[in-house]
Amino acid sequence: MKELTQEEWRKKIANDEDAVILDVRTEQEVEEGYIPGAKVIDIYKGQEFLDEIDNLDKSKNYYIYCRSGNRSRQACTIMDQKGFNNTYNLIDGFSKWEGEKTE
Repeated sequence: MKELTQEEWRKKIANDEDAVILDVRTEQEVEEGYIPGAKVIDIYKGQEFLDEIDNLDKSKNYYIYCRSGNRSRQACTIMDQKGFNNTYNLIDGFSKWEGEKTE
């Protein structure tokens, strides 16, 4: 896992053909806004979250965010333990997001 600032996150994604944006927030949080193109897998769903992670392509690069950066850091750790090589956590999460978003 690598921790990225918003600026680093945007630059890295812009140049990454294998980028997958992963939103690990709850459905209610997603309804308040999200980063366009994000795949939503709620980390609070426990085993369902783990099952969905197991179905992801481990060769891709995962840019993961939540509201504040804590759950996404946890998701990165879980994914790293499951054999994902490239996970990136958005420092401060969506609550501080200043880029393009859908509301």
